[in-house]
Amino acid sequence: MKTLIFTGIIAIVVFGIYSFKKPKAEVTLGNKGIEFFDGNFHQALLKSQELNKPIFLDVYATWCGPCKQLKKTTFKDEAVGNYFNANFINIAIDGETQEGQELIRKYNIRSYPSLLILDSKGEVKTRTTGFQKPYILINFGKRIVP
Repeated sequence: MKTLIFTGIIAIVVFGIYSFKKPKAEVTLGNKGIEFFDGNFHQALLKSQELNKPIFLDVYATWCGPCKQLKKTTFKDEAVGNYFNANFINIAIDGETQEGQELIRKYNIRSYPSLLILDSKGEVKTRTTGFQKPYILINFGKRIVP
């Protein structure tokens, strides 16, 4: 009886330790999603003018569920990445930062996520809100760049 209890306790301890083990990050070679510009909005505008490409702007919030879902799935989709990386300067701005608040006022943003396509002067060409499946997001971009 003591052996059975001891074996049970050992099993529970091993299971408990294993459950706290950090999972390995998935490595998916060749699966490249959207590459977001590393800089501020003004710098993205300058880059847009330099390369003569429109801007894809994602205004998000860190607490926003649909924003997290976009980042986790749609923005990591290979077809989405191929299309947006080839045709746009992509930038994601947290709407709750100072820069984000300025963009919210400038572009009259009312919800997260807000996805806008702007020309190199910063004029809105099209916009949408909420979670978008990969093929829907590509079609959204193709409104401006076929």
